[in-house]
Amino acid sequence: MKKIILSVLMFTIAQAGFAQRLEKMQWFNEPEKWEIKDNTLNMFVTPQSDYWRISHYGFTVDDAPFYYSTYGGEFEAKVKITGNYKNRFDQMGLMLRTDHENYIKAGIEFVDGKYNLSTVVTHKTSDWSVTTLDKAPEFIWIKAVRRLDAVEIFYSYDDKTYTMMRNAYLQDNRPVMVGIMAASPDGVGFNAKFEGFAVKQLADQRRLEWLKKNANQ
Repeated sequence: MKKIILSVLMFTIAQAGFAQRLEKMQWFNEPEKWEIKDNTLNMFVTPQSDYWRISHYGFTVDDAPFYYSTYGGEFEAKVKITGNYKNRFDQMGLMLRTDHENYIKAGIEFVDGKYNLSTVVTHKTSDWSVTTLDKAPEFIWIKAVRRLDAVEIFYSYDDKTYTMMRNAYLQDNRPVMVGIMAASPDGVGFNAKFEGFAVKQLADQRRLEWLKKNANQ
């Protein structure tokens, strides 16, 4: 019986695959101009918009475009991003959010003429980590893997070889809004393209352990 239950659980997770149609997602701070075609989202990023809380700058903003669906348990999310960044702090990438005080955003951020791999982790106050790239990428893949109370953030140039950018805390056993975001805090907006956005549900480690212990009871 234990093997049957575990097999059914794994089959259900496998069937979930990477399916996620953009048309079935929803906006938080919908931009004025956006379009979905062939499972690709193009938007003109809202000028003077961002996500940040308190630390260093002393202000809080929560008004940039974010297109998302809600997921529970453990999962892997990824997206290919391309942007014609223009002004300082123009940015785009993935976002995981439980509420206005707890979120992670990760992707590319344009700072002082340089392209940076950027991650902002917010738990009441925000922090920011960056790695400057040697040259401007035509596009880049960003991936987030949620396991229990941690999220690992990766980047890739080919959707095959991924390198870790950050490991950050995010409260487990709580639904998460997962999606794509872009912001232009100091700028007048820019064109952002998101391709291949996908979320794959992973085997929940806590649930598997419980089944192993209780399947014969």
